[in-house]
Amino acid sequence: MTVAVTGASGQLGRLIVEALLREGAAPVVAVVRDPQKVADLAEQGVDVRQADYDDAAALDRALAGVDRVLLVSGNEFGARVAQHTNVIRAAERAGVRLFVYTSIPNAETNPMTLAQEHRGTEAVLAESTVPHAILRNSWYWENFVGALPHAVESGVLYGAAGEGRVAGAARADYADAAAKVLTTDGHAGAVYELGGSERITYTELAQVISEAAGKPVRYQDLPEADYAAALEAAGKPAAYAGALANADSGIAQGVLDVTSGDLEKLLGRPATPAVEVFRAALS
Repeated sequence: MTVAVTGASGQLGRLIVEALLREGAAPVVAVVRDPQKVADLAEQGVDVRQADYDDAAALDRALAGVDRVLLVSGNEFGARVAQHTNVIRAAERAGVRLFVYTSIPNAETNPMTLAQEHRGTEAVLAESTVPHAILRNSWYWENFVGALPHAVESGVLYGAAGEGRVAGAARADYADAAAKVLTTDGHAGAVYELGGSERITYTELAQVISEAAGKPVRYQDLPEADYAAALEAAGKPAAYAGALANADSGIAQGVLDVTSGDLEKLLGRPATPAVEVFRAALS
């Protein structure tokens, strides 16, 4: 059984390939834009194939002979549905037997700006001929790592999430769950709502950061527009700042408060605590 991972040079994609290798999957195909970025994986026996999401012919070559494929969602906002559709169509032409896609929790109703293209991709998959499973990943604890230095130095974590809860997990946990789906049977047609067992508010998140850093950190809630302006003032591009602030508003509405337990069922173990992720980042 040949298993392929697209976007394999990215943070999540690389972790999934590494998890597949630990699972003993073989052969493993890494689909990347720049093969040089995964030269170390090639040295471990991974079949590295070059393609990007805009090149249908290259995708056909990359997925030739592949039985199962995981599409790591792209990061070119505004182009992702078309790009993802290219991968889905290539998988159909290749006769892929299981197509796995990384989406977002509650994609059908999720009001976040970030959810729109996931919803569009899921709609394409629903009408496709390829058997598929959807991994609706909640937030990675690593999403907060960029804010850690300022939060620890200033003693304040800023956001716009109110008292909404986010069921996060380590990126490696989501990677391990993806590898499990790719290497076991019975997942076609499944939609997994994935999040860790820690369902915490940003007030509690600040407390976890305090524990990891050994310094007091409190949470300061802001209106969405004010938080977006603060992010932009800190150097974030306007569109990205707006998307981040909008995501916090979604958290305030509870859309990332995943309670399914699907992640830990797939892992067969507890998810990694947030404090461990933050301690590692701060060290």
